[in-house]
Amino acid sequence: MNDARGDATTRLSVELSEGTLLASACRKNAKRLVAILAIAYVVNYLDRNSIAYAGLTMNKALGLTAGEFGWAAGLTTFSYALLEIPSNLIMQTAGARLWLSRIMITWGIAVSAGALVVGPKSLYVSRLALGAAEAGFFPGVVMYLSTWFPSRYRARVLAWFLLAIPLSSLIGGPFAGLLLGIRNYLGFQGWQWIFLAEGAPAVALGVLALWVLVDHPRDAKWLTSEERNVLLGALSSEQRVHVRHNFASALKDVRVLTLTLIQFGFTLGAYGVGIWLPLILKEHTLTNLQIGMLTMPPYLAASVGMLLWARRTDRRARQTLDLASACLLAAAGLVASVMCSGLAPRLIAFTIALIGVSSARAIFWTIPSRFLAGSAAAGGLAFINSIGTLGGFVGPFTMGWLKDLTGSFNTGLMLMAVVLMISAGFAASLRVLDSFLRE
Repeated sequence: MNDARGDATTRLSVELSEGTLLASACRKNAKRLVAILAIAYVVNYLDRNSIAYAGLTMNKALGLTAGEFGWAAGLTTFSYALLEIPSNLIMQTAGARLWLSRIMITWGIAVSAGALVVGPKSLYVSRLALGAAEAGFFPGVVMYLSTWFPSRYRARVLAWFLLAIPLSSLIGGPFAGLLLGIRNYLGFQGWQWIFLAEGAPAVALGVLALWVLVDHPRDAKWLTSEERNVLLGALSSEQRVHVRHNFASALKDVRVLTLTLIQFGFTLGAYGVGIWLPLILKEHTLTNLQIGMLTMPPYLAASVGMLLWARRTDRRARQTLDLASACLLAAAGLVASVMCSGLAPRLIAFTIALIGVSSARAIFWTIPSRFLAGSAAAGGLAFINSIGTLGGFVGPFTMGWLKDLTGSFNTGLMLMAVVLMISAGFAASLRVLDSFLRE
């Protein structure tokens, strides 16, 4: 009896020691890797959404209609989606350090070129080039982080990385509002300075990433040998259901196809709100600076909500149900924004929608790594993101088209709410699919 108690005590002591080492390793990895990648993603979203704020004065300067603006805003995601899979497969061969750094440098150059556009056609080319340059960055980072953090930490880690999205809008609104006040400085107007000022940091971060990133945990010199061994053991012992190891098998997996549809839905909602929110607020006769300031509270709330929801998801391990709930919350926010007419109630409604779509992102990307590995992970993650991200094209374009057609944003907002409800239904079905595969 005493021997049994002694063995149990010893096992408990070992488990506690390994848990402490694993937590320490993950903290160090987060400080080293997640920090620079999150900052890069802030810049990425500033660059991608720069058109939203530039449009406040650029549309008039270039003579753009709402439809042309929506088309230009969506074209970035079209070229991004087209080159997503090749980019991720190349990264698997070239290594994350070199490839992610290359992506940062080239997208910085591409977004700065937006300052040189003179009309709709040149703007279309500029946005296509930006999407091509940054293709593969997000799924590449998701795949990269999944090799550094066990599943019990991934929702929180991805939430800190994805904090870049609402944070970029939190920073970008006031910053863009100030830049729009520039009049013909060095031959450029305010909307052109938005593109110039937001492209340079990406190039600098790309160069820095060459020195900071490391391809695999076994080469992490900032970890002790004990931390490294415990981390590698935790990563190799994760339980998965019907794992796919090659790209062809991943494309045949119904879970991959379902995840693609889910991401299409919440991405459509996120881009529809993010791209058009400044112009929706413009209807309330606000100045450009006021619009920039008023976008801060919704994105701040979305940031906090996403982090808290991700922490809850990791503790409860109910990713699929939490994903469905987040999509439903986003849909409810969009419906409420249509039903409200005053500025304050509409801002609250958009805040609810942003909390939902932001939390859905963080939860969503913990799910594919449960059954994708190797080239299936590289190609599968890129496939999910490339097809799903087309929602980022459909959302802005549809909103612009419906605005031209009806004279109001309400029809587009309601359509996005319906799509998010459908995404919630698909998310709930993932639980059934997992149960079926376990049998």
